[in-house]
Amino acid sequence: MPKATAAIILAGGQSTRMVTDMPKVLHEVCGRPMLSYVIDACREIGIDRLICVIGYRKDDVISAFAEDKDIVWVSQAEQKGTGHAAIVCRDALSDFEGDVVVIAGDMPLLRSETLGLLVKTHEKNNAAVTLATAILDDPSGYGRIIRDEYGNLQGIVEEGDCTEEQRHIKEINPSYYCFDKKYLFEALDQVRPDNVKGEYYITDALHILIQGGHRADAFRGVAAEDAMGINSREQLAEVGRIMQNRIQHRLMHQGVTIVDPPNTWIDARAEIGQDTVIYPFTYIHGRVKIGRFCSIGPFAYLRDGTVLKDDVVVGVFTELKNSLLGSGARARHLSYIGDAEIGKEVEIGAGTLFANFDGQQIHNTVVGDRTYIGQGSILVAPLKVAENEQIAHGTVVKEGDSISRDGGS
Repeated sequence: MPKATAAIILAGGQSTRMVTDMPKVLHEVCGRPMLSYVIDACREIGIDRLICVIGYRKDDVISAFAEDKDIVWVSQAEQKGTGHAAIVCRDALSDFEGDVVVIAGDMPLLRSETLGLLVKTHEKNNAAVTLATAILDDPSGYGRIIRDEYGNLQGIVEEGDCTEEQRHIKEINPSYYCFDKKYLFEALDQVRPDNVKGEYYITDALHILIQGGHRADAFRGVAAEDAMGINSREQLAEVGRIMQNRIQHRLMHQGVTIVDPPNTWIDARAEIGQDTVIYPFTYIHGRVKIGRFCSIGPFAYLRDGTVLKDDVVVGVFTELKNSLLGSGARARHLSYIGDAEIGKEVEIGAGTLFANFDGQQIHNTVVGDRTYIGQGSILVAPLKVAENEQIAHGTVVKEGDSISRDGGS
C-alpha cells in the first residue's frame, strides 16, 4: 500500500534580486502566480497534505489562494534558511506518518510526472531521502551532486565551496527532495547554522543522514529547463516563454490551430475547443472558454470571464471582457464588447461599442438571438435588446429607446 505523502512548499521569500515589493511566489507566469503551478503539481500526484511556508507579506499570499481550502499555511517569522522553513512545519506534521516532499514555491516549471517519479522512487528504494537531479551544460550557480566511483550519492557541494574539479560536474541539485518524515526531523534537530549567513540548510539534513549510514538516493530525472527557478525579472520572462510554449503545445495536441505561436499569448487558465483557429497577435487573458470551430483574431483581445460558444468569429481589433457570445455569433472588426450576453447568430457590425460603465458602476447588456447591430453603434448598459432586432448603423441605444432599423447589410 502506498505511503502517505505530504509536501512542504517553501514560499516565504521576497527576492531582492527581482527588485520587488511583492512576495516572489505571487509574480505571475502566463496569468497565474508561480506558486499555483507547484501546488497543482503536488495535487496531481495525490499528495495528502499541502503545507506552504510563508513569511514576507504572508497575508497577501494567503489572500491570493483564499479559495484553496486544502492548504495549511505555516508562518516562518524569520528567514533562516530552507532547513529552518522545514523545521517550522513540525507541528503541522505532528500527526502525520509517511514521506515528505520538500520543494521550492518559485519553480513553476515543475512537472507532476517528475514529482510523481521522485515519490515512487523514494518509496521503492525505502530510502531516508531521495533527490531528483538535473544535468546542465552550464551548471553555474547550482550545488553539484557528488557521487562515489559506484555512483552512490555522497553529498552536495555548493558552488562557492567546489574544488576546481568539482566545478566541472554537470549534475546539479535543483532542490527536489523526498524525505521519510521521521528521518527528516531527526536530521533537522542536528543541523547547525555554521555558515556565513547563519542559516539552517536542508542540504545539511541530507549530509547528516548520509553520515549516519542511512540510505540516500539521487536519480537524474529533472529536465534541464524544469530545474530553472526564478530569481530575476529576466528569469521570470524566460520561464514565462517556456510555459507559454507548453500551453500552446497542449492546446495544439487537443486539436486547436495556432497559426503563429510566437506572436500569440494564451493564459494558462484558458480552455479552447477542437478545430478552433487562433490567428496571430491574439491575446487571451484570464478564465476564458472558447468552443469548437471558432475563429479568433488576428489582433483580438479576450479577457477574463469571456465565454464563446461554438462557431463564433471574433475578428481583428475586437476586445471582449466578461461576455458570452452564443453559437454562430459574429464580431468581425474593431469592436468592444464588455459585460454582455449575446445570443445565437448575432451579427455585430464594425466599430460597435458596448458602453458598460457609467462612471460609477458596471452594467450588463443582453442581446437576443439573430439580432443585427449596425456599424458604429453604441449600446448603453443596462440594456436588453429583443430577438431578431435590426439596429441601424451609428445608432446609440439606451434602455427604453425605440430601436432604429435600417435592414442591416
